[in-house]
Amino acid sequence: MSTARTVQIEDQSEALNALNGWLQIDPQKTAIVTIDMHRGHLDPQEATLPVAPELSERVRGASKDLLTFARSKGIPVIHVILTWRPLEAYKFNPRIDAARITMSRQKPTTDAQRRGVAHNIVGSVQTELMPEIGPEEGDHVIDNKKTLSSFYGTDLQLLLSSFLKVDTVVLMGINTNTCVLNAAFEGMNQGYKMVVARECVGSMYGEDLHEFGLQNVARCLGWVLGIDEIKQKVNEFATSEPQRELAGVS
Repeated sequence: MSTARTVQIEDQSEALNALNGWLQIDPQKTAIVTIDMHRGHLDPQEATLPVAPELSERVRGASKDLLTFARSKGIPVIHVILTWRPLEAYKFNPRIDAARITMSRQKPTTDAQRRGVAHNIVGSVQTELMPEIGPEEGDHVIDNKKTLSSFYGTDLQLLLSSFLKVDTVVLMGINTNTCVLNAAFEGMNQGYKMVVARECVGSMYGEDLHEFGLQNVARCLGWVLGIDEIKQKVNEFATSEPQRELAGVS
């Protein structure tokens, strides 16, 4: 017998609006991190753990828009990509090795899956970024992610703190409720202001867990903003900066 029940999402709009109003985004102290925006998730033919085609199209279009804006403002872009050696494939989590399913009724089937291609083996087409995403000149690529974590076993923290010296990280990518949410937790724990770009994330696990991921970030860990809101905050900071300097405020 099913024990599922409907849970009402609490209306926290007043508190979230106050938090969003407080947030400033200084382009000189901000980086964008794309997470697993590779063909292994987003290519309608070559994805091995795919999101729905319409979701892929939406995420790619919105992300291209925000990335183009960010690069024009000098905001660094970091791409974090999962790659596995053949002996590593599906092994980081025994549950994945046992089931290899996504638990979503929206799961599509791609040409790569029909051919039995393993997910994101080093050197495979699946590990390539989608062309709308990059990499472009000046972008940074981290291609040794092995688990749901963008920080564990990679040099992301070193790049953010020691070289780019940022205090704000904008996240986009797949999946909202796993790798993106994991990065939001880890970045928050390390003292960064974590922002998820709402239109630039999605999940192969279903819309319910996508929404859970967004709610968890917005209400517990950081901020969830639309791309227009992110652009506005960057532009507002740039406009107010000369006034800060005249007033002697750093």
